[in-house]
Formats: sequence, structure tokens, C-alpha cells
Amino acid sequence: MLSEKYRHIVIEGPIGVGKTSLAKLIAERFSAELLLEKPEENPFLEKFYQDPSRHALPTQLFFLFQRIGQLRDLAQRDFFENMVVSDFLLEKDRMFASLTLDEEELKLYQQIYNHQSPQTSTPDLVIYLQAPPSTLIERVQKRGKSYEAPMTEAYLAELSDAYSRFFYHYDDSPLLIVNTEHLNPVDHSEDFELLLRQIDSMKGRREFFNWSE
Repeated sequence: MLSEKYRHIVIEGPIGVGKTSLAKLIAERFSAELLLEKPEENPFLEKFYQDPSRHALPTQLFFLFQRIGQLRDLAQRDFFENMVVSDFLLEKDRMFASLTLDEEELKLYQQIYNHQSPQTSTPDLVIYLQAPPSTLIERVQKRGKSYEAPMTEAYLAELSDAYSRFFYHYDDSPLLIVNTEHLNPVDHSEDFELLLRQIDSMKGRREFFNWSE
């Protein structure tokens, strides 16, 4: 059974790809604990999308401290008492920082990261969701979050490239790379079941799931 095989699953991918929605579905199916990012709590995020160069550093530091706090809270409990499904890797925080901060800001951020970053357990499985930027911007616009209104397809293309580079080198956990351009496990139950079967059948450290209609 999937919940016995994987005690800690992380869903990752660029903004708009559906990682939070998928994490919720998997957690509901297996009565798992959810550990989710809370972008709506970041007071700098909307300002960042309007003026990235001015607000990148406080935006990034808020997310860093928020994610570290969530992981520390989890570590104080019995981490493996229940299956845990999360929609973020702490390591990807540095990817965002390298994308948005200038050289001096990045040095400061890295010092803070090195000082504050907790020792966290390695996920049993990371599911990396992909989609073309045109699909991402469609999904972002469809969900209609006000702080995401200034987001552009160009920014999502840059972010997607950064994710691709990050996961090209990622080898800390088994990794399932899923192309969601034609697969919609959030809105289509048959796609969700198909994805669960693919997850359960994983045998290697790195596999690709590219479903085409």
C-alpha cells in the first residue's frame, strides 16, 4: 500500500502546476498529515510581484523563516507517527533566492539560511510536477488570487527553467517527474488513480511519467 511504502511525500513544481491541490488529495486519500506552504500569510508577496527588485529579499526571508518554523514544529512531534504529505522542499527556497536576489542580497540570504536551516528528514518520495508556462499562467489566472494578478508568463517560464535545473541535479530522494500538460489528477479522478498507480509501482530512484491523451 502506498501509505506504507512512503511515509513522507513531497509534491513540488512551479507556481500554478497544482502541487498544493494534489497534496491535499493524496493526504485525504490516505488520512495523512498535510504540511502546506502559506503564501497568503506573506505580507511582501503582492509587493514582490509588482516590484520584484525592491521586495525580493523580505519576501524570500519571510518564506524561509515560515518554512523553517513549519519543519521545526513537525520535528518536535513523532514525525513518522502518520504519513506526511507536503507541498514544499526546504532546499528549493535557495533556488527561488538565486532567481530573485541580487549578488549581495544572495550572500546575506545564504548566511541566514546556513545559520537557521534545521536538520530535516529526507522525503521518501518527491513528485515533481511539470507544465508549460502557457498552462501555468492559465491555471494561475483561473484560481484568481489577487496577489498573483501581476504575474507574467515570462516569469513562470523563468521559474520553470529554474525548477528543471534544480531537479536535474536533485538526488536526495526518489524522484517521480510528472508532465501534467495532459494529465489533470486534481480535476479528473481517473487521472488521479492513474498517478497513484504510477507512484505505487515506482522501483527506481528517478522515473518519468509523461501521459499523452
